[in-house]
Parts: sequence; C-alpha cells; structure tokens
Amino acid sequence: MTDTTATGPLLGLKVIEICTTIAGPACARLLADMGAEVIKIEPPEGDPVRQMGQHYQGESLYAASILRNKRSIVLDLKTPEGRQVAADLIAQADILVENNRPGVLERLNLGYDTLSARNPGLVMVRISGYGQTGPYHERPGYGAICEAVAGVRHMTGDPDRPPARVALATTDYLSSVHAAFGAVAAIHARQRTGKGQVVDVALYEAAYTQMEPVVPAYEKLGVIPQREGSNLPSMAPNSSYPTRDGAWVLIAANSQPTWRRLVALMQQPELLTDPRFETIQARGLPDNMRAIDAIVAAWTRGFDAADLEALLRQGELPCTRVYTIADIYADPHFQERDMLVQVAHPVLGHTTQTGVVPRFSATPGNIRHTGPNLGADTSNVLSQTLGLSAKRIAELNQSGAVHLPT
Repeated sequence: MTDTTATGPLLGLKVIEICTTIAGPACARLLADMGAEVIKIEPPEGDPVRQMGQHYQGESLYAASILRNKRSIVLDLKTPEGRQVAADLIAQADILVENNRPGVLERLNLGYDTLSARNPGLVMVRISGYGQTGPYHERPGYGAICEAVAGVRHMTGDPDRPPARVALATTDYLSSVHAAFGAVAAIHARQRTGKGQVVDVALYEAAYTQMEPVVPAYEKLGVIPQREGSNLPSMAPNSSYPTRDGAWVLIAANSQPTWRRLVALMQQPELLTDPRFETIQARGLPDNMRAIDAIVAAWTRGFDAADLEALLRQGELPCTRVYTIADIYADPHFQERDMLVQVAHPVLGHTTQTGVVPRFSATPGNIRHTGPNLGADTSNVLSQTLGLSAKRIAELNQSGAVHLPT
C-alpha cells in the first residue's frame, strides 16, 4: 500500500497546477510523484478528467491516478478575488504548470510578466497544442489532432487502410514528460541565474520529435514513409506474427546475429544465403520485408504462443507475446518492479495504479495518496499556505471566489 511520507528528488519544490484533461495534469503528477508539493487549482465544475475513463461505484478511476499526490483547491478564476488567491499561491511557488489556450491566463491577469514581477524565480510551464507563438498558436489542439499535424498519424496503421491511432493519449503523455523535463531543467538553470523563465511545450512538437529519422531522409532523398502496419520501417523481421492458438508474438530479429539465430530455430539455413535477406539493408527493402515476414509467419503458425515464446527465448531472440492488461496483472515482472501499486481509496478501499517512473536509487519518488475529491483541500490550503483566517475563508466562499466542499 502507500506511504504518506513524501520522498523523492523534487522534495521541497512547490508547484501550482492550472490544468485540465491529460497533458498538464500528467506533467504535474510526474512532479508530485517525485516529491514536489502540488496544489491543483480547479474550476467549480472540476477538471473534466474527473469525468473521463471508467468509473466504479461512482468514483473516477482515472482521477484517482492522474490526480494522485496532489491537493485540490477550487477557485473561480472568473472572479477578481479568485484570481487574487491564485496569484498569492503562485507568488510562493517554484513552478506553475498550465495548459490553457495561449492568451487565456493573460486575460485573467495571470500572465508570466505579471506573475514574475512578483516572483522573479517562477518557472512557468505552458503546454498547448501549437505553442505560444506562430500562426497556429490560437488553435485548439488535442493530442490526436497534433499528432496528425506532426506527421505521426500518417505513419500509423496498416498500409491498405486509413491512418489509425493508438487507443491511448500517447502524445499527451509524451508532452507531459517533455514538460516535466523542461520544468526541472529550468529550475536547474535558476540555480545559476536566480531567474525563472517560461517553458513552452507544444503537443505537435512533442509528437514531431518522433519523426527524427524521417526529417533528414525527406530533405536528402525525398522519402515520404508510408504506413507499415505492425512492422518497423526498413527493418525485418520485426513484427507481430500469428500463432496456432490465435495469439500474436512479436519477434525483433534486427541485427545479423539475431537473424542468424532465428534462421537456426526455423531450420531454414537457405535463408542465410538468399540475396534478398543476406543483409539488414536488403531485408529492409519493401518487397523483401513482405517476403521474409510471410516466411516467418508461416513458421510461427505451427506453434501455440506459449511454446513459441519459450522456444524463441531459449534461442535468445528478443520476443514477447502481445500482452493484454490481464496478462500484465498476471506477470511477475510487473509485480516485482512495483508497476501495479495498490493505493488506498476512501470509498473503494484501494485502486491499483501504475508505479512511479523513473526510479532513483537514493531518492525514490512514491505514491502518497490517491487523487483527492474536488476541492478537498481548499480550506487547508487557504489557511495553512496563505494564512487566511476562518472568517476570511468564509467570506471568499460566500462570494463564490472559492468553493468549499459540502
């Protein structure tokens, strides 16, 4: 179960989060997992992420995880007093994480120039679809839209079908990692300069970083890569192959040594001297890729998945069956590495969540508590962090600037 004592390399950092949905909350959750104190400012209706994903007994399972290790305070930033409370909290913070459309916080008088005049060391992490500048900066942009702009969607799926998507918020989570990295890099720079700065993270640019090998190849060779399905472009055999019992096993025989070991297991030595397959480059040509994949698939269909996986591992081939979430729950490696953590929950008893990544040998992060109910910490934050009296908190609640839980 969870340890309520904060640990981690970011212990002592104070973070304010003004974010909704995925990329921003995931970034702040990464910081919180590493020990930072995170206060999440939510609107009266709450972060929409509380309504996303699966619910159990009326409780959001997604919110329990992505909002973990944070404190929730409800402020109505449309009111002057609500904005003042937010500004007072940010004045004490090291990092502000926000993922509103560019210009929104400026219209609320919470732009970086205003905030940094009061708190020169503030690092402001800004996550948006297209960044804070450029002709598209005002466009709304979700991760799925931005990975299409970045060229990633064009390359995803089977070659004879429309562009596909991974049924997960991959671009949002990739962006959250870039944002968290930018935050701690800016804090490191502050140690030298004494000044904070803005970290501008665009979802389309985070997705675009995956295009690293594609960009120079287009300039020099005019290559526009197409969808390869489950294959790794220009690399074979590296794909998911069918088995006799209807499962799939992924085999990655990328190098010459692994290729030779696979051929030995297949007992088809003639493949080693076939000019189509003799080199990595030859096997990566489109026609040759299709040919070798068909040969490997015909061989794998002769085995059940468990037997094939055991044979491949014995032959020291990089391989795995394609896991479902049920496979993950049953897998001893996930258990040993604490990737299935039971986190106490006030209503459900506990929820099982993904573990803390990455791992530190000396100052590991941890999961201290589940995601709080909307506004659960409003009173404590106002009294303990800002030092407001009970009378003043009641006045703010009466005015609608803050919302105390009922």
